Amino acid sequence: MATTDHSMIDMHPRPLGTALLRGWCKRCPNCGAGPMMSGYLTVREHCPVCREDLHHHHSDDGPAYLTVLIVAFMAAPLALWAFLAFRPDPLVLTSVFSIGCVGLALYLLPRLKGVMVALQWAKRMHGFGDET
Repeated sequence: MATTDHSMIDMHPRPLGTALLRGWCKRCPNCGAGPMMSGYLTVREHCPVCREDLHHHHSDDGPAYLTVLIVAFMAAPLALWAFLAFRPDPLVLTSVFSIGCVGLALYLLPRLKGVMVALQWAKRMHGFGDET
């Protein structure tokens, strides 16, 4: 006769939308008060406010991939539109879009990393669900 692991049944669901919003704001997905990051991309071992462990995350290349995907899908049509509408010098177009793409990527990268960590926390992935 098979036994049932009741520890997985008794866990309350974690709010995904709230966690993702807190992750976007680089805040702890559990309490929303403590900072998630200790540097530009370094995730803290635990939240300084609620002591929630955050070291379980495995974001790897996910945030970078999403950042490149978003920036490229925004920049390509805008560059085409700007070229067709204004016919700027190629050096000007390249310079403006290079600065814009780098700026947007630097803005998005830590926020998307926060979203990835918050998603893993909300879905209890990679050790975030272990109640020890």
